[in-house]
Amino acid sequence: MSTNSEAKTLVIIPARGGSKGIPLKNLRRIGGQTLLARAIESAFATPSVLDVVVSTDHPDIKAEALANGATVIDRPAEIAGDTASSESVLLHALGTLDVLPQITVFIQCTSPVIDPADLQAAITTVASGAADVSFAVVPDHGFHWSCDETGAAQASGHDAARRPRRQDREPRFRETGAFYVMDTAGFLEAEHRFFGSLALAQVPEDHGIDIDTEADLALAQWRLTHNTPVAGIDVDALVTDFDGVHTPDTAYLGQDGSESVRVSRSDGMGISLLKKAGIHLLILSTETNPVVTARATKLGVEVAQAVSDKATVLNQWIADLGLDPERVAYLGNDVNDLDAMNQVGWPLTVADAQDSVHLAARHRLSRPGGRGAVREAADLILAGTTSQNTVTATVPASGPLEPSLVR
Repeated sequence: MSTNSEAKTLVIIPARGGSKGIPLKNLRRIGGQTLLARAIESAFATPSVLDVVVSTDHPDIKAEALANGATVIDRPAEIAGDTASSESVLLHALGTLDVLPQITVFIQCTSPVIDPADLQAAITTVASGAADVSFAVVPDHGFHWSCDETGAAQASGHDAARRPRRQDREPRFRETGAFYVMDTAGFLEAEHRFFGSLALAQVPEDHGIDIDTEADLALAQWRLTHNTPVAGIDVDALVTDFDGVHTPDTAYLGQDGSESVRVSRSDGMGISLLKKAGIHLLILSTETNPVVTARATKLGVEVAQAVSDKATVLNQWIADLGLDPERVAYLGNDVNDLDAMNQVGWPLTVADAQDSVHLAARHRLSRPGGRGAVREAADLILAGTTSQNTVTATVPASGPLEPSLVR
């Protein structure tokens, strides 16, 4: 066992492409990021971690891993199927290395909330020699039941005739599956993640969700939206849809077929403040009605309307201005915004956006379209450009990487 509190630590993230419950689950987005990107970000934000390796058999997952700074190990077909164990993937990845880490961390993408502080504490436990393995758990005070061979219910781990209060019951602990920190030498000898002395790394209950179904994904997004406060957004540009963002998702139709829309003066003031702050602005709309350009002209904002491919136009605009896509916010409300939202670092949604669009957002505003949502986004951006304590990510940003352990 290592006794060096500064032991070299490598994170391995298995991410195959063959998930059946949710196809390509590792590339699904939550909080504006793919599950894979979230896992990589959490790993790199952990001080002891030197490198992150993603083991995959899928080209799109490989591209996403590389785009987020991880090293990729191509997984052979014999350990890419449903029956392959996680241990086989870890052993294969370690077998490709020129230099072995002292500590190996196994992270699963399906746990979308990993606090780097919790992961670092588990690494310190193993690095200090206090345990061979430390893994994430949440407390469970529930009464558990099972069925015997006849199908009859029976109490499991408690006396059915005694029902003490929650605070009077000793908790059990449930694995979250988020991370397993292991002494590398011990793991290679045991070829299993549970060996030697074990330590529980208790994490907050809200971090215990494991995504296997669409319902799990929706629940995780709800938790992120409601439990992760955003005090400010530090970006250089804001791009917005028009219908359903600058307006309520309605239009007034005259008997001659003419359309008019309702807009918010508060939103107009928000745009004016952003312009004064030097924030780049663009209204990007599929709508053909000239009211879009009329409103943009009144606001003094660049506009592109009648656009069928928002992502392409957005990427060209970002390139023309020399912007970093990670420092661009996009405010949308409907499914035709999804491709564009996926191109930027801060995808936002109005309060009354479609549920599937909320899933792609990094932050959900409290105000609906046409009723102050643009002003709310503007206030967050202005706060982010002036505050030294801006919340700009769900986990701390990673610093410069130390020399690589991976060839």
